[in-house]
Amino acid sequence: MAINNSYDEAAVTAAVASALETFYSTLIENIDKLDIVKIMKRKNPYLYRAKAMENASEIVESVLSAFVSSSEETIFGNCFFEPIAIAASGGNKALAEGIDIMVQDNASNTIYAVAVKSGPSVFNADSKKRQEQNFMAASKLAQQARMRYEAYIGYCYGRKSSSGRGRPKIYQELAGKQFWAALTGDEDFYIKIISFMGTLPEQYIAAYKESYNRASNRLVREFSNRFCRDDGSIDWEALVAFNSGD
Repeated sequence: MAINNSYDEAAVTAAVASALETFYSTLIENIDKLDIVKIMKRKNPYLYRAKAMENASEIVESVLSAFVSSSEETIFGNCFFEPIAIAASGGNKALAEGIDIMVQDNASNTIYAVAVKSGPSVFNADSKKRQEQNFMAASKLAQQARMRYEAYIGYCYGRKSSSGRGRPKIYQELAGKQFWAALTGDEDFYIKIISFMGTLPEQYIAAYKESYNRASNRLVREFSNRFCRDDGSIDWEALVAFNSGD
């Protein structure tokens, strides 16, 4: 049985559009705020020398591409899936800790609690235990209302197989197609998310590239001013001293 068999496609499409806007605006804002001095404090200067990087632009491109790769995954996971899942479920943003969506279905006398996660590799043993405790705490709401209680961890992409070992859990784990189908009753919903994006991503690419290029030029200038000699060569001793010295 699906949590919501009659999702509002217009609401889902609007949620996708809003999520994309948040993703790109946050990513661009983070790129615009990059500070090469702060970055080089955290980087390994010996690695750059070992890779025979001999110009500022090469180091900056390595730093910038690594930053974007890491940031975009985190930002996307934080802003994209949850609002879409809320819209698709017809539920509400949960107030309970560790739970993202609560759906009260009076027809089936059931309260659904859903924790939305990006991919299936987000938990360690301690965080999984905390998630179970959060589900247990939320189950008291259903008990007080004398309603059935179903709890889910939904992984928005990927696959998740159950080992079948250990004690029974109070929640189910569903990933990818299975999760979105349980949420909406639509076996193809996980594919439809792509079509709901339409041409919206293309509308943000120009602004993103402009931000990236500005950052690249700015960081090269800042790196050169701080860590290059007058002849333009990298002052490795100064860079290492800055990174690891007193």
